[in-house]
Amino acid sequence: MVMMSFLPPVSELLSSLARVPRGASFALPLLVISICSGCISSGGRIEPVDDPPLVSDTAPAPQLHDVPMAASEAKSEGDSEVPVAVAESEQHEAPPKPGDLTELIVRGRTRDLVIRDLVAEGQAQLRDVQLQYVFTGKDRHEVLRGRPVAFALWSEAQKNWTIAHLEIPRPPVKWKPGRGELPFTVRTPGIEARHVKGTGAERLMFTFSRGGEELQVYGRKFPVFDNTLIKKKRWHEAAATARSIVYLPFTRDTLDPRLIAGGRDFLLATARGAIDELRDARVPSEAFPGELIADVIPAEVIATLAVIEQTDDEDFLEKGTDAFDEVLSQYGLKREEAYRYSVSSAKALGPMQFTDRRGHGTYSFVVRSCRGAQLDPNFERGSTRLPNAMKAAVCLLDIALSQMNSEIRAAYRAKPDVLGIFPVAAYNGGGRNVAKLYRALNRMGVPLAELRRAGKLPPGSAVVCPCVWREEGSLVQAVSIPRYNRENSGYIEKYQSILSLFD
Repeated sequence: MVMMSFLPPVSELLSSLARVPRGASFALPLLVISICSGCISSGGRIEPVDDPPLVSDTAPAPQLHDVPMAASEAKSEGDSEVPVAVAESEQHEAPPKPGDLTELIVRGRTRDLVIRDLVAEGQAQLRDVQLQYVFTGKDRHEVLRGRPVAFALWSEAQKNWTIAHLEIPRPPVKWKPGRGELPFTVRTPGIEARHVKGTGAERLMFTFSRGGEELQVYGRKFPVFDNTLIKKKRWHEAAATARSIVYLPFTRDTLDPRLIAGGRDFLLATARGAIDELRDARVPSEAFPGELIADVIPAEVIATLAVIEQTDDEDFLEKGTDAFDEVLSQYGLKREEAYRYSVSSAKALGPMQFTDRRGHGTYSFVVRSCRGAQLDPNFERGSTRLPNAMKAAVCLLDIALSQMNSEIRAAYRAKPDVLGIFPVAAYNGGGRNVAKLYRALNRMGVPLAELRRAGKLPPGSAVVCPCVWREEGSLVQAVSIPRYNRENSGYIEKYQSILSLFD
């Protein structure tokens, strides 16, 4: 049995590494301490997972090899089971009763306000809807047949609401995208449905029609089960204790330019607020001793991560920056509630997609390493509350930077937005991918000082992205990144593409 020592404080680790030769000082910490949040950048693909554990205040420091590798490398599409503790932590005001609402459509009102009213009434329509659980079999062979879900549908032609009841597969969900259609049953007569995306609380969405009219979706009621009961096949208990949440995933019916702009402003304001809290707490930087962490990580970088982590890779390849608009629109509409139910196959949770591994994963490591930030020690609560999760992301990026060599850190300090590709690569894929990116740039003959903001490829360009942009003389040109990790290089491409949106 190999005995492993506990991880010392980052400052002590950096001190000990200062005596290692330059080449080793770059590779050793990156390979041994690969830190990342565990993202969902491929859009939330579905694989059944257990509940993420709660983080104990008294949990011991992680062992050196317990700091997680890149949890995001095992990706698939959709979203996995939400921990019931997250559903129980909702603190929203009760929706208004339908009779208490004012007239929805007012002439001259902007569309974003009309959307907000429709979503509010959709929520009210679903408040008292009962989800019907059906069991099949007898005695010990009795099982829960499926997961009931209800949708609030608005008819623009008839100016009325319909509640559509569907039944989708119960967990654990074995369906995967690209392997046929998701099986489901429509329980409401006269309604036709088509599955659009996802199977879980964050992304499950359908389109609906009736008599040839497309109905607009403005609400969804979804039951969250206790995974422990599901694993033990205690179906009646699982149904009896299910927490029904009323939440609207992204739908084309709510896409609006004002909501997109509002989402951008909301994310920037929230990131700046998180950084201001770190500044007020005088939290020191590990990467740049003598400086505050608030002066090291720009709010724009944190805001980009909140979008990138929820942008599906395939959507980005197909739609380009329009895929970012869908995520920003959801933030504009749902604000702090947006993406709190996002769970990846690697158990990454919340808008910033942090992982935790029974108290010894990335989130717990950051909580213990960045004590001055006063992060919420409860993983499920801390990772699903955006201001706290953003503070944790700032700490994680600073820790990742502290493990990089002096050349990267110096270049980053001069241009943190452009050289943000390195801490962002670490956030997605850990230190190993940082080392691979660094070596790739060396092979390409691209000095870090020549890296620049991304531009637009001219029509007919032979350059294939993912790429970086370098300045040579008076020209800024794109250079393809050699293949080193498809997901990580794509993640960097998304970062460079969205960064200008937060200027």
